[in-house]
Amino acid sequence: MGHTPVLVAGSAICSFVFASGTLFQAASSESEPERLPGSRPTIRADQFRSLQAAFDALPPEGGKVLLPAGTFEIFEPIVVTQHDVLIQGCGTASHIRNMNTDGKPGLVLRPPVDRPDVSELQWRVTLSDFRLSGNEQSGHGIMAKDVNELYINGVTVTENGGDGIHLDHAYEDPRVCNSLITYNRGTGLYLTRCHDIVVSANQFEENQDALRCLDSYNLCMTGNNLDDHLGDGVVIEDTYGSVLSGNMIEECKGTAVVLDRNCYGITLSANVIAHNESGGIDLRHAHGCAVSGNTFTLVRRDALRIGPMSGRITVTGNNFSNSFLGAGGEQRHKNEEPASGLVLEGTKSVTVCGNIFSGLSTPAVSGNLPSQHVLFANNVIDDVVKEPVDHQSLSGLVTDNLDVPRTKTQGER
Repeated sequence: MGHTPVLVAGSAICSFVFASGTLFQAASSESEPERLPGSRPTIRADQFRSLQAAFDALPPEGGKVLLPAGTFEIFEPIVVTQHDVLIQGCGTASHIRNMNTDGKPGLVLRPPVDRPDVSELQWRVTLSDFRLSGNEQSGHGIMAKDVNELYINGVTVTENGGDGIHLDHAYEDPRVCNSLITYNRGTGLYLTRCHDIVVSANQFEENQDALRCLDSYNLCMTGNNLDDHLGDGVVIEDTYGSVLSGNMIEECKGTAVVLDRNCYGITLSANVIAHNESGGIDLRHAHGCAVSGNTFTLVRRDALRIGPMSGRITVTGNNFSNSFLGAGGEQRHKNEEPASGLVLEGTKSVTVCGNIFSGLSTPAVSGNLPSQHVLFANNVIDDVVKEPVDHQSLSGLVTDNLDVPRTKTQGER
């Protein structure tokens, strides 16, 4: 026997069905769907007249702003002051373009008050999957001040008149990962007064400097690719307890890595330093640091320099080399692509052990100022054009090195 549906007319249309002799009422088509208690709605920026209006719609406790695909021109900075905010786009299809020509940034993250105390800092902001560009007269791409636990992931920041990303007192746990930071007139990523910093798996290309870390603590910079910078690669000043490892730093006009102004307790390890014009690693004012397992290839001059204001340095397991390919000869002629060695410039208390110096156009170790308390031992020196070691620059212990006699080239015979 069939069941007959019953239709009830009125402002709300309901339907009733019989099932197993029981009457059930379906939900009204005009009823509000149930929401998870405590949940906040997603702010869809395409439903607002401007990006700033969309961010202003966030409640004080934060939420998510979803950027649609498209190019969105702005003439004043977008300002975000709420806590617990996720700004997420559709990859580089979501393009914020800063048209300002008065040096103003594109995106500003800051607390709602100008001079906050500790309890008023902005907390937990995530930027993800969008592109932000500027012009030669604009300011920084992303400017974050007094923000804790900032996370920037998968963001493209390019062609800004200032720094690509500028973090000032992003003190607790800033993380910049998987992002593309290119063609900014200032520094790609500028960090000052930051703590417990992670910079990982980013690509930096043709900024002025790639990264500057000043007056900070505990930088962990790993697995990044730096190429074609107009200034230096990585500049670290007044920072301690940090590690720079597994990075590719190539073709900077300046120096690949600089440690200056009260650096200590820093490890520089397993990096490839290639084709940098003004130097490889320069320890200008650094103590208690380790330089280990790096490859210095075709660094034109001062592949590793330890200056008179630095000391207590360990140099071990590094390779200083040219483009030698074994029986095939050199990939690049030595006169056109020279390779350099270690410069000890008036330093003291340095251990240089277990390294290889090969195919260099300079001595393996040299310097213009005498250094003291240097242990230079158990290294291999192979095919170095000039005197392998400039003994006048060393007044410490030099012992137990394997000096391979240089093989003359065909043109020299």
